[in-house]
Amino acid sequence: TRYGASLRKQIKKMEVSQHSKYLCEFCGKYAVKRKAVGIWGCKDCGKVKAGGAYTLNTASAVTVRSTIRRLREQTES
Repeated sequence: TRYGASLRKQIKKMEVSQHSKYLCEFCGKYAVKRKAVGIWGCKDCGKVKAGGAYTLNTASAVTVRSTIRRLREQTES
């Protein structure tokens, strides 16, 4: 084996996350799979979403989404 144990663990974590199924925000089923780098598609409803390279939602995207929701709630109040 090559490249060291710590790098192999990181690669394994990425490969597990990129090959797993995720919850679709539109139909509510666990049918979202990775089509290409950053492109995720639901096999059930056919919706396509842009996301992270190895996971559907990146940490920065979650932060931005919560900030937008908070600002929207402040302007409505």
